[in-house]
Amino acid sequence: MTLESLVAFNLLLLAALASPGAAMIFVIKTTVSAGRVAGLLSGVGLALAAGCWTASAFLGLDRLLALAPWAYVTLKVAGALYLIWIAVQTWRHARQAPGDAVPRPAGRNLMAGALVNLGNPKSMLFAAALILVVFPRGMNAGEIAFVVFNHVVLEILFYSLFATLLSTPVARQGYLRLKPVFDRIAALLLGAFGARLLIER
Repeated sequence: MTLESLVAFNLLLLAALASPGAAMIFVIKTTVSAGRVAGLLSGVGLALAAGCWTASAFLGLDRLLALAPWAYVTLKVAGALYLIWIAVQTWRHARQAPGDAVPRPAGRNLMAGALVNLGNPKSMLFAAALILVVFPRGMNAGEIAFVVFNHVVLEILFYSLFATLLSTPVARQGYLRLKPVFDRIAALLLGAFGARLLIER
């Protein structure tokens, strides 16, 4: 592994994180509705799950899923249904003021973030493709562990910065004014991501 390959991996990962997707929408919704700490914890959960997918890609899980297509389909369907469930809950509570909602324990915010990424096998396929393109074959266990650690830290830093910016008074007040609109847009997008997972081959 070289410094150039690690930099390339990080740049491509940052580009993927910045693109709108289920993870980004989930962090936005959690942060502006439940606050900075909830957003941070959901981001940590997303990052830990993404690190698991990267480690799995290094260990050849993509090849295993190719040999057992039913496992991939099961994972994809479960992830799609979870995203659709989040979308339905978001739509149902769109008009509910954040202060009226029952606050979730810290562990549930972390777990919810992890489930969003664990239920998205595309995260693993993305990691596998990125690893094949960027890193040389035959990396040792220490190098693999460092890349996985680097991935988790980079995602935590990204989501922490994002959650901190979104939790400013200006961002929160703007969200509260338009909460029904934002929540319904988020619900439609999350539902669309879930539906796409279900119908895509």
